[in-house]
Amino acid sequence: MIPIRDTAPCYSTPYVTWGLMAVCISIFLIMLLMPYELSAQLIYLYGMVPNRYANPDWGVEHGMAFDGYFSFLSSLFLHGNWMHIIFNMWFMWIFADNVEDRMGGGRFLAFYLICGLLATAMQWYSAPTLTIPVVGASGAIAGVLAAYYFMYPQEFVIVYFFPIVLRLPAVTFLGLWVIFQLWHITTSTYVEGTSDSAWWSHIGGFIAGAVLHPFFLRKNEAV
Repeated sequence: MIPIRDTAPCYSTPYVTWGLMAVCISIFLIMLLMPYELSAQLIYLYGMVPNRYANPDWGVEHGMAFDGYFSFLSSLFLHGNWMHIIFNMWFMWIFADNVEDRMGGGRFLAFYLICGLLATAMQWYSAPTLTIPVVGASGAIAGVLAAYYFMYPQEFVIVYFFPIVLRLPAVTFLGLWVIFQLWHITTSTYVEGTSDSAWWSHIGGFIAGAVLHPFFLRKNEAV
């Protein structure tokens, strides 16, 4: 079920949304042009490797000294493959402009980054001995989705559900998205330092967005 567009009007130009997208896409394309060994090294250095913080000695042994938790932030701008970045940026394109419209650029940027940091922290807490990098903007975007869920309950999302196109209430589409994440949490695997995805970061980001979004709205806005 792929969202095509939403019906919520946007009354301002979402410069911060576009800027965040541009940074993520630019970093991804630049890393594609690098030798694989170098890009892989950067993913490990700037992606969030949970075991690096749970076992600092292990991190030092593997060339990842403690970085003051900087990778909790830098990992939000890294993506592992084309599908990863396309889906993240597509959701960003559809939903983030409306949230930025209601918050303003500066507040939206702070909201986005805080949701991303809390989402990454949730993923670390859920699997602290994971030895592969956690990367991607999806935790921060999950916070944006939560804000949209509560700010635009009357709007609709046009989705492609093979082979038809549906018009779903935004709360229905995003509610199904949450259920999908929870289902994956119950079925995902975690064996010997590996995992099939960072589903807990999605839930952590959504919870952060649901709780925090009222504090970032413009003073004349109301949910």
